[in-house]
Amino acid sequence: MHIKEYRRLFNRLNKYSDIKTLSKKDNYDEELLLVLYTQKIVRKATSRFYKVKSRSKELHKKWKKGQTIYEISKSIDFPPVLLGLLILNEEGITRKVYRNMLNDRGKAPTKRLRRELDEVVRKDAIYSPNGYEVQYKRGKYSEKEINDWLVDRGLKFRVEADLRNSYPKTPDFLLDKPINVRGTEIFWIESKATFGDAHEIHKNLKSQLKPYRELFGPGMVIYWFGFISPSPLTDGILIESKEFLDEWEE
Repeated sequence: MHIKEYRRLFNRLNKYSDIKTLSKKDNYDEELLLVLYTQKIVRKATSRFYKVKSRSKELHKKWKKGQTIYEISKSIDFPPVLLGLLILNEEGITRKVYRNMLNDRGKAPTKRLRRELDEVVRKDAIYSPNGYEVQYKRGKYSEKEINDWLVDRGLKFRVEADLRNSYPKTPDFLLDKPINVRGTEIFWIESKATFGDAHEIHKNLKSQLKPYRELFGPGMVIYWFGFISPSPLTDGILIESKEFLDEWEE
């Protein structure tokens, strides 16, 4: 996707309902738009988390006076599930207990809290248990597709679980023998069930991809939902989309 089109979509994805609206108007796949929306919300929440956390006592007082978690979250434009954690921490409720209550609202100690947790889970498409499940399944599906692709071609490899105790950082797939991709010998493949914009690629290069290259040699990252063009490239690391799996020939 060209960077101008990416920016247009990214700027227009401001609420969950925008996904369906843009899909119908511009004929984009809803899952791609959900991925872009998720990345936008997570980055915004991450950048503001500690600023909002510094207001926890103030926001807790508003909740004690009768405002709901969702009403407060809407007023400060912050994910309701995350805000609930900050407010209920002031009540002495730990992160683990809070997560258990989100998964089973019957464990909430009061009717008010059960009702409000029902609401934040329903309204938060990203940080709710269902939101996490969607992201988890998406990641597992993309890894399985690459796994099956390698098996179908008789390419032997080791997965992250096989390597974890031997190396400080491990890619999703380490090939026993390298394959040639666009003139580069590739020793490993990393799967990302995301869209590779500049922010995502830079983050992955720093935390994972460059260390993999130093440990194992040149490799490849597959962004399942595509990447911006032109993309930032790094020597020894190829950036591809899922279409690569249909296009590559030995």
